[in-house]
Formats: sequence, structure tokens, C-alpha cells
Amino acid sequence: MRRASVWIFLAYLCTPSFALYRKEIYKEDLRIQSLRDGRVSTTFSFVTVLEGASPRNPKTLGQRDESQHYALFPLTLGQILREYAITELHLTLNAGKWNYDNWGHPHEAEVGTGAELWAWMGASEVTTVDERWSGLRNALSGLFCASLGSLDSRRTLSPTVAFPLSGSTPTFSPHELRHASLPSENVCTENLTPFLKLLPCKSHAGLAALLNPQKVFDADWHGMGVHVIWKEDTGIELKLSLQAVFNPVRTSAGKRRDWNLQSLFDRSIERSCPVASSSAITVILPEGKDHNITPENPAYVDGLAIYDLSSSSNFTIPSNIAMYWPSEHSFQYPLPPLTPITPLSVKRTIHGTTQTRGVLSVSVTNNSPQEISVGYLEMMPALITLWMHTLKVEINSQIRSDLLSELKYHPPSPQSNDRFSPSMLQAVLTIPPKTTLKISMEVNKAFLKYTEHPPDAMRGWDLPGAVFFPLSQSSHNTSSSYDWERIYTPTLLVDLPTPDFSMPYNVIILSCTLMTLIFGSIFNLLTRKWVVMEIQE
Repeated sequence: MRRASVWIFLAYLCTPSFALYRKEIYKEDLRIQSLRDGRVSTTFSFVTVLEGASPRNPKTLGQRDESQHYALFPLTLGQILREYAITELHLTLNAGKWNYDNWGHPHEAEVGTGAELWAWMGASEVTTVDERWSGLRNALSGLFCASLGSLDSRRTLSPTVAFPLSGSTPTFSPHELRHASLPSENVCTENLTPFLKLLPCKSHAGLAALLNPQKVFDADWHGMGVHVIWKEDTGIELKLSLQAVFNPVRTSAGKRRDWNLQSLFDRSIERSCPVASSSAITVILPEGKDHNITPENPAYVDGLAIYDLSSSSNFTIPSNIAMYWPSEHSFQYPLPPLTPITPLSVKRTIHGTTQTRGVLSVSVTNNSPQEISVGYLEMMPALITLWMHTLKVEINSQIRSDLLSELKYHPPSPQSNDRFSPSMLQAVLTIPPKTTLKISMEVNKAFLKYTEHPPDAMRGWDLPGAVFFPLSQSSHNTSSSYDWERIYTPTLLVDLPTPDFSMPYNVIILSCTLMTLIFGSIFNLLTRKWVVMEIQE
């Protein structure tokens, strides 16, 4: 504890001078929201801004780069961005299934299961975009202890419409997108530790002190993200986010939905981060007045209770922020049917009676009283082949092909080393109000070599979820006024034709048994000496 205090004190003394020179700003925020099913959603946001900075021109990659001196911006990540001339970067590592119907849209839209990485890079004659993409994957894999090196050409695509640039577009060269996902990637403490090391105060002070791995990874859903965006009028913005959905009803003895910082994280904030220009905890107040929140001196703004934890505020640290419902003896789950919170509800399945063929079905329900136009994106590895001539769009068992437009399909293409690129299906769906639209198409499952199967071959293969994304109002005429982000469907588990891997084991056991019997019999015949023994009475 003493070493941590000394470290923070030195950072406080040394950092401001460099921060003023580099014009670096660091902000942190925690949003807490009670959900209608008794769970609690928490979102940590750590933002570092390099004012006046700009991405590296990829045409200068063959030349010596200018020196970069960071005080608050993480040096390890900054070196990777400069080495591969990255304009925009997004990396997410999530575990679990986000329940849009009961939890609504997350504060950070990227909640696809597993690992997801996409980056915008400028074209260059010095090194190709694919070469820099490969180096970027390997560098981030080593930095975050994740299997990002597996995001090779078998999983890489360029869905530019679904994943546009979030910031400004530099003018030095045309940009290209590379996107890949790994739905089977697990998230653990090995990913959280390097994540915390990117923060100026690490986990010694500020809001990051609450991030207890034992509590975070015990949540019903958890995920972390790294987002680098360039804005022309601001500079380079790095946003580190961590989301978790806790279930206090499950962990409390009285089956109550009351929560506080100590019960959620088993930790408290002992001191504020001295280099943070702003540090706040925002509690989104639920509807109704049957709840209480402590301490009772927050700033109330539009249904939000804001606690300022910066060093310049008068807020007392440590303090255990809590919300409780005094009139509830135990939490009563709302009875079905429940009205979905989001305007769209999506269900996606793959079914069939054989291991070689199946049917991919997607059901999209428009819960709003207005017509909605939405983008639909499927990114399938070469394990699955989509038969586009079997594509059907139905409403109430009636074919409605007029509701599907701008259909684009890129089939798998052969690559080096007998590999195939993934396929991509992209379309625009127009969904009438209060209607369920169903999409179905037949698929073929690949027959793999026995050396291409994973160790747990009988478990099956994880397929990435589909993505539904909003369309710009200027390019599509729609009366929907909902402001929403991308929607990720859960991953699918597909059963491919799998050989009987127990047969080699059976052959080995049978062969060893026969060899033992034969060898033992011959050995006894060759080594034993037969003699006549007289039995004396």
C-alpha cells in the first residue's frame, strides 16, 4: 500500500507538466443502472485524449517515425498504432449473451460474444493493408494475452457499411477496413491484467480500483473494449471500456435486488486518480419513487444521480454508494409476457436432421408502431455454405421478397494453403410495424480432414452472430425515429460431420491386448524349463 501511494504521488508530481506539453486529458466514468429483471448493469469508461495529434501517414512507414512522448496515453498501445499506421481501432472481448429484450441497448454497442477486432487503415505502397493487419493482430495478441493471431484470412472480411468510420477520415490516402471475429475466445484474468496496465493510475486509485477479477468474471455478462478514434477537431481519443451485468438477487441471502459498491465489487475507492480531469459515478435512476439512494447529496440531472469523485470535489472518499428498496421483502420477477425494451427483437437458429445439410432461420420482430429499415449482415466461415437460391423472406407464412433489397453476397474464395475466405451476406430489410419477418435459407456443412478438427471435436464449431445495424436517414426513406446501435445475435453451435475419434483408441487397446497375450505365451514357452518332480509321500 505504501509503494502504491508513493507511485501515485510521483505520477501526480511529474505528469501535469508533460500533460500540458502533450495536451493530454484523462477522464473516467462509471454508469450503474438497475434493470427490470433485478440485475445491475455497470459500465466503466476510461477516456484519454491526445489533443492535436493525428494518425501516422502510411506512406511514411519506410521512414523513421517522429518521437512520441506520452504521459497519460499508454506507450505500448501508442507504439502499435504508429508502427502499423492505424487510423481507427476497435477491439472487444466479451463473454455471455446480452439480453436486448430485458436489458435494452448497452452503453457500448459492441457486445458480440468472443473476440472482435476491426481497424481502418490507409493504403500505402510501402506495405499492404493485409501485411499491417497481420502485424496488428499479432501485436495485440501479445499485448492482451488473447488468441487474436487466429484471426487470419479465414476469418477476415471488409463489411464497410456495417462498420463505418466512427471519427474523421484523413485525406492522405484512401482507407480500407479489416474485420474479424473469434466467437470461441474466452475472457479471463489474463486479459484484464494488461487492460488495467493501460490506465494512468492502473488499479491503485480511481474507479479502476473497483475492478475485482473474482467479481467481474462471476457476473452474468462481462466484456471489455479498446477503441481508438481520430477526430479532426479534437485529436486521437482512446476509450477503454468494461461492462458487467451483476445479479444481486442470486448472490443475496434475502433474494433482494438492493446493491452497493461493496456488494457488487467487494472493493471500495480509497482515493481518486490524481491525473483525472474528471471522475464521476453516474447512477441511472429507475422509474418510480419506491427506491432510496445513498449518499443523499448527488447532483440530479435528467433522471441521473451524479457523484463527483475528482480530487477537486468535496465528495468524501471512501464512500459506499448504494441503492435499496425498503418496501420490498424480496424481489418479484415480472411475469411474462414482457414487452421488449428495444425496437427490434431477433432470434437466429440453425437446424436440420443431418450433419451435412441444414437450414439457417432468422426471425426479426418490429416492436415499434413504425416501419423500420435495418441492415442485415452475416459473416460465415467456410465451414458453412449458404445456398442463395433457397433464400426466403416471409411474413405470416406469405412470401414477401419486396421487403428485402440491396442484396450482396460474397461466396468463399480459395486462398493459399488450401484455405477459403469466409462468406458475407449483406442486405437491407424493411419491417412493417408490429410484425415478425422470417428469413430462411439452406446451408451445407463442410467435410473437414481429421487433422483440421479441434481437440473437442464432438462439441461442435462456434459460428459468429449476425449483425443488424441502423441505416443512415439520408440513404433510406424510413419513418422510424428510434436512435439505436448495432444488434448482435448470439453465436450458434454447428455440428459438422465428425469422424469417430474413439476408433484409434479402440485399435490401440485391442492391439496392445493381443500383443500382450501373444508375447506372454511365447515368452513363457521359451523361458520356462519343464522338469519332472517326484512327490514324496
